[in-house]
Amino acid sequence: MSAQVNRAELEDKVKAMYRDVAENPHGEFHFEMGRALALRLGYRAGDLDRIPAESIDSFAGVGYYFNLLDDIEGARVLDLGSGSGMDTFVASLHTGPTGTVIGLDMTDSQRAKAEALRRRHDVRNVTYVRGYIDAAPFEDGSFDVVISNGVINLAADKPQVFREIARLLRPGGKLALADIVTDVQLPETITCNTTLWAACIGGAWQAGRYRDAIAAAGLRVVAEQVNEQYRFLSDNAQGAAKKFGVKSVSLRADKV
Repeated sequence: MSAQVNRAELEDKVKAMYRDVAENPHGEFHFEMGRALALRLGYRAGDLDRIPAESIDSFAGVGYYFNLLDDIEGARVLDLGSGSGMDTFVASLHTGPTGTVIGLDMTDSQRAKAEALRRRHDVRNVTYVRGYIDAAPFEDGSFDVVISNGVINLAADKPQVFREIARLLRPGGKLALADIVTDVQLPETITCNTTLWAACIGGAWQAGRYRDAIAAAGLRVVAEQVNEQYRFLSDNAQGAAKKFGVKSVSLRADKV
């Protein structure tokens, strides 16, 4: 049996890193953040102009996927790993006032920042909930759409995350995500390194294995794109990306 990442240590490092993302968004990280990144990935300037700027400062996503969704006006949307809230605020623009958006995140400082911004800007159709993406505190079939950006690669049990997404979606519901995958399987020297996991590299799965896990959960991939505009910043991250084909993809999968 292959070696496994230490889950408790991984959770601590992920929480610590994303606490820094929330509280010190202009610090040094393995990955890029902020408005310039969001625009380069494909977010519309008009949408970003309508949401809290502080949520954009702490945006650490890896791609854009709203273009893969049909009209979601009035939809019930769940954002897995919602961070400081940028994608929840963008989703709230797309659902309109008749829709609802829930952000689920395990990091207290991220949720606190998002909630403070929601209150300050009087965004009434968004709420934030503490929890884990592989064991969400919601009933079966609660959502029309599940979204996630750069988060599932951080999960130690990805098949369970996709099973949970399938459980949460109503029949015909849609998953739209951006995440980090690889061209080849990463060696254990990387996959057992919790620091590289927290940097969105160590936990990345080979792209075919990732799609197979989605399909095994009862979700059918209907659209996919490579996000050529995403790049890592640190030398270590760039080296791993080049050697193992680490890249960002966005995809949509519908519940069968």
